[in-house]
Amino acid sequence: MKKTALVAMSGGVDSSVAAYLLIQQGYECIGTNLKLFSNEVIGKSTEKSCCSFDDAEAARKISSQLGMPFYVLNFAEAFKSQVIDRFIDTYENGATPNPCIDCNRYIKFDRLLNKANELDISYIATGHYARVEYDGSNKRYLLKKGADCKKDQSYVLYFLTQGQLSRAIFPLGGINKTEVRDIAAKQGFANANKTESQDICFVQEGNYGDFIDNYSNKTHIPGDFVDLCGNVLGRHKGLTRYTIGQRKGLGISMANPIYVHSKCVKNNTVTLCDNEGLFSKTLLAADFNWIMHEEIIEPIRVKAKVRYNQKEEWATASPISKGQVEVTFDEPQRAIAKGQAVVLYDGDYVVGGGTIG
Repeated sequence: MKKTALVAMSGGVDSSVAAYLLIQQGYECIGTNLKLFSNEVIGKSTEKSCCSFDDAEAARKISSQLGMPFYVLNFAEAFKSQVIDRFIDTYENGATPNPCIDCNRYIKFDRLLNKANELDISYIATGHYARVEYDGSNKRYLLKKGADCKKDQSYVLYFLTQGQLSRAIFPLGGINKTEVRDIAAKQGFANANKTESQDICFVQEGNYGDFIDNYSNKTHIPGDFVDLCGNVLGRHKGLTRYTIGQRKGLGISMANPIYVHSKCVKNNTVTLCDNEGLFSKTLLAADFNWIMHEEIIEPIRVKAKVRYNQKEEWATASPISKGQVEVTFDEPQRAIAKGQAVVLYDGDYVVGGGTIG
């Protein structure tokens, strides 16, 4: 039986090497580039996004070089509703979204997997730095950190179900970025030294507030900055322009550094505090997905993190109801933000994760 894989090709070095490694392992691969939006629709003036013509052409050339069939799949409608609209709605409701997680969840491991089903292809593959293992004793697929701790992307994949994990391949999971670039260079890939974008692909120059105003075609109303006691400190430019823990761009001069503590949609206020006011020990997560276990009914000890680049910290995870988990850290954590993900770990394995509420 042939091993077949649909490979998500961004035009970058990671997905290119992922495809190469799969072919070396005997897989019959088809390269796909995902068209998620047009620059005109999101207000970009240049072709520098991951959905640019140049990136699609780069993916096409690598696929040709590897002898793979190549197709561009237009998922723009789904991307608008499941990623961009969620991004705007989350900000407008006072929380902080994570569009990269939504893109992986609703596009790559939903729409792309559906396409693989249509084409009778066994697996989908991406350039993520993560690993999948099968635990025969518990008959469960496990999600494991990538071997390169600096590039590990297990945090943005916590939502993967058993069905999705059984169909997902991460060829880069066991190697590091330096090895990836070396492989690309030896194969003569033109993108071997291509730099990585650190921005959200559909937001121009990282300005979330301007993007939301322009895309939604509405102005978000200014309101009051207040302190923890409710005293007015100044005026903000609209709730969508601030995230928890933000210090820069507040436009307020104080004797000591101040940060965004929280946002209140009802009163249209942004509460500010000093650094100490950002710390808390407990959070409630919803839409929780367990990976290592089918279900947890008693509190368990884990390590957890509430941001992609954060170091994991010891905590206790207690199930509250179906899909809801309370996480209590041993030590207070800084700037826990509603809308972000909390992901639990047992060593290198992802225990599960959910959305902070």
